[in-house]
Amino acid sequence: MTEMDSSPTNRRAERKRRLVMMVDDDKDNLMLVGALLAHQGYDVVQAESAEEALERLKTVEPHLILLDINMPGLSGIEMLRQLRVREKYVSVIFVSARSETGDVVRGLDEGADDYICKPFEPVELLARVRSQLRIKDLQDSLADANHRLQELVDIDDLTGLYNMRSIYDRLENEISRGKRYSRSVGVIMLDMDHFKTVNDTNDHLFGSYVLSEVGKIIRQNVRTVDFAARYGGDEFLIALPETSMEGAQKFADRIRHRIEATPFSKDGKTMRLTASLGVCVAMPGLVDVDARGLVRAADHALYDAKHAGKNQVKLYDPSRFFMKKTS
Repeated sequence: MTEMDSSPTNRRAERKRRLVMMVDDDKDNLMLVGALLAHQGYDVVQAESAEEALERLKTVEPHLILLDINMPGLSGIEMLRQLRVREKYVSVIFVSARSETGDVVRGLDEGADDYICKPFEPVELLARVRSQLRIKDLQDSLADANHRLQELVDIDDLTGLYNMRSIYDRLENEISRGKRYSRSVGVIMLDMDHFKTVNDTNDHLFGSYVLSEVGKIIRQNVRTVDFAARYGGDEFLIALPETSMEGAQKFADRIRHRIEATPFSKDGKTMRLTASLGVCVAMPGLVDVDARGLVRAADHALYDAKHAGKNQVKLYDPSRFFMKKTS
């Protein structure tokens, strides 16, 4: 073996909070390689079998896994196949005594990110670990950038709420969860009353300011599990997972009161405004409902609120709109 990395302290900042999982039925290998990694500043978690490793993965999220191929019980190849169907990707380096070209090719084709043969030089193993962690950093940065780009696409610039590009998919997901776990899903449709007069008596910049403030009121009052969107113009949609009809009505009334109590003031101009809201709450496991149907039902309730005099909340009974599910 050649001399180990002579400057581990120079790389400790780079490796801060890096967790490496080792899976090997050879306790001596676990001890020696574990000590090598720990000396380089990595956190290490070890397992003596693939079964034990998969169980540990329920509570830990390693940045990298060093995986032996030949183990009693579940082999490294079989464990890798299970890892590759998981939603969250983790890099894997096979560490194996099998050094034939065919073995290496098979390991890489099965989905390993790298392959190193035993016996190995410590400096080579450490270099391969650093290489995979650099690749993971690049992948994580790309995923973060894609997430930020998706937010730019999905978020309405004016209100800070979602726009309608993604809201139906999100609502459909909640309906699926409601079916699976027997939980209700509520939708509120909100429309500003007499909003046309805002633009007619002021300029459109003031109207934009009002919509921005309404978006802020909604954001300040929703729970973390809720989500809201600018539906279009001066209309807003608020989705309330796991909410009863009573809870949704109280929430809608609170939003209505907040809007009514807010003086919308900008550049010396002040207006008092109100909003009408329609509420529908359904239990997806009991009635046939989809996202668009739930929104239409809440929109019917909003129509009732508008025609009953505005500045109020109306409820829509899902039994009037949705068919009951048959067992």
